[in-house]
Amino acid sequence: MDQGAAVSLQPKWRTPCQLCPLRALPAFRDFSPKELEFVAQFKSGELTVERGATILVEGMHSAHLFTVLSGWTFRYKLLTDGRRQIMNYGLPGDLIGLQGSLMGEMDHSVEALTPVTLCVFERAKLDRLFERHASLAYDLTWIAAHEERILDEHLLSLGRRTALERTAYLVSFLHQRAHASGLNGGRRTIPITQQHVADTLGLSLVHTNKTLRKLADRKLLRWQERGCEILDADALQALAGWEGLQRGPRPFI
Repeated sequence: MDQGAAVSLQPKWRTPCQLCPLRALPAFRDFSPKELEFVAQFKSGELTVERGATILVEGMHSAHLFTVLSGWTFRYKLLTDGRRQIMNYGLPGDLIGLQGSLMGEMDHSVEALTPVTLCVFERAKLDRLFERHASLAYDLTWIAAHEERILDEHLLSLGRRTALERTAYLVSFLHQRAHASGLNGGRRTIPITQQHVADTLGLSLVHTNKTLRKLADRKLLRWQERGCEILDADALQALAGWEGLQRGPRPFI
């Protein structure tokens, strides 16, 4: 699959909603029987995406929206000269493509950071969710508001934290997200490169490398070929001056 091209949509069924592995995680609220029945009808299949493939492209109109079932994604915008700004990361339970469903077209792109499995939903059926299930409609509103809250914290980090603090925040944020989403399986490795860190924090690659070395010298993390191993999660969060993720079960579709 060409890394620069959007994935071709050929969804297949693999995981019935009743057996969804995310339902067993304490980070997510469970569905009522009626909600579960509706979501199972709403879902049209699953899509497996290779690492590096573009899932959604800025400016495109998509007939589908997706929930990440497994793996990591990230969403980004490009300047005309090719410079990239990573806006946020998508992990299991996260909804992607909602903006394109409601606003007509995407104003950002989404790429697979690792091999990814996506639950596929048809945009045409979204009206039924709002008409028939107020609780699920509220969940969509909660998801959108939660994303805004995360972006507020990211903006604060970019605007006011030092390079060392914002790097500690990003690594701590991704580590906690991975743990809540059941991705790390006891491991403490985040599958990002230094280029991803630089493109998220608005730093040069050289500045990013120096900053990561400082964190490594403090024995807070260890950089590996394709990822970052967390050595002291509590110290990273304290250095960032961040309160951590909101606790309690969150909704997903």
